Amino acid sequence: MSAGATLTTTQTTDSKRSTTMNTMHEALARAQMDARLGEAQQMRRGHQMARARRLSRKAERAAQQARLALARAL
Repeated sequence: MSAGATLTTTQTTDSKRSTTMNTMHEALARAQMDARLGEAQQMRRGHQMARARRLSRKAERAAQQARLALARAL
C-alpha cells in the first residue's frame, strides 16, 4: 500500500466521521426543537384553559347579576 492510498483512506475515514458527527448534531438539535415545541404547546393549552375558566366565571357572575336584577324588578 502506498503513502497516497493511506492518506486517501484516512481522509475518507475522517470525512465519514465528520458526516456522522454532523448528522448526530442535527438529530439532537431536531429532538431539542421538538421538545421545546411540545412544551410551548402545553403552555398554550394551559393558558387557554385558564382563560376559559376565567371567562366562564365571568359569564356565571353576569348571569347571576341578571337573575338578581330580574328578581328585583318583579
